[in-house]
Amino acid sequence: MMVLEIPKIRLRDGLEIPVIGFGTVFLKGSEGVLAIRSAIEDGYRLIDSAYNYENEGTLGEAIRQGPASRNELPVTSKLPGRYHGYDEAIKAIEESLFRAQLDYFDLYLIHWPNPKEGKYVEAWKALIDAKKRGLVRSIGVSNFLPEHLERLDKETGELPVINQIEMHPFFNQSSQRRWQEERGIVTEAWSPLFRGRGLLGDETIMALADAYGKTPAQIVLRWHHQHGAVTIPRSSSPERQRENLSIFGFELSGDDMKKIDGLSRPDGRIDDQDPAVYQEF
Repeated sequence: MMVLEIPKIRLRDGLEIPVIGFGTVFLKGSEGVLAIRSAIEDGYRLIDSAYNYENEGTLGEAIRQGPASRNELPVTSKLPGRYHGYDEAIKAIEESLFRAQLDYFDLYLIHWPNPKEGKYVEAWKALIDAKKRGLVRSIGVSNFLPEHLERLDKETGELPVINQIEMHPFFNQSSQRRWQEERGIVTEAWSPLFRGRGLLGDETIMALADAYGKTPAQIVLRWHHQHGAVTIPRSSSPERQRENLSIFGFELSGDDMKKIDGLSRPDGRIDDQDPAVYQEF
């Protein structure tokens, strides 16, 4: 099978990752292995997991069965809130590697800041040391607001290379993206297709899909790409997996980008998970 060549983006620390990857939330067991292996066979070369997805073992098995060598397949996992203490964080990273039977993670992120506990700086120090030990190659965060990122910088002198945040046309994160771009932090979008909750049936998206001869998902993922964001769509369907990768043969006009930007709304989050107050353990 011919594998599509996906453009890459270079993170501030030099690591290169594809601009589109594969999300694995909810993919577990034998069915999960099949779905992730299919994605790898179709050309995905960035796989996203997390401790709390409870599928790092599934991920590792799919990697072992898949056609890509380990060094050409960047893998991400994430630290849960209950392990923000320094010692607990180091053990959690090691445990994740044992589960996946991998020697290292290419990217490791703090999943949520959990600001009520306020221990995310301690967790960040653990990630910095895990990188020094070779357990992870690049370190970042997920769902951090500028105030959280500023605290990391102030107390450790090191900013994340990437921040994985909720981003889709209903919540386009324009100010956060701009803030991060100014500081060399790459934006990575989780749930870019709004988890199938109506975005792909939106009149504006459907009209653009018809005009460009593309699927609604391709229009949305292309919009992310032109905004400079890395995306990690998830699908168990090999056909949709291939469709989601096929976004590089066309370009949305400036006016059409603005039309999609105009769909954003203040209450556009999927489940109202505001990082200023949301807690994840």
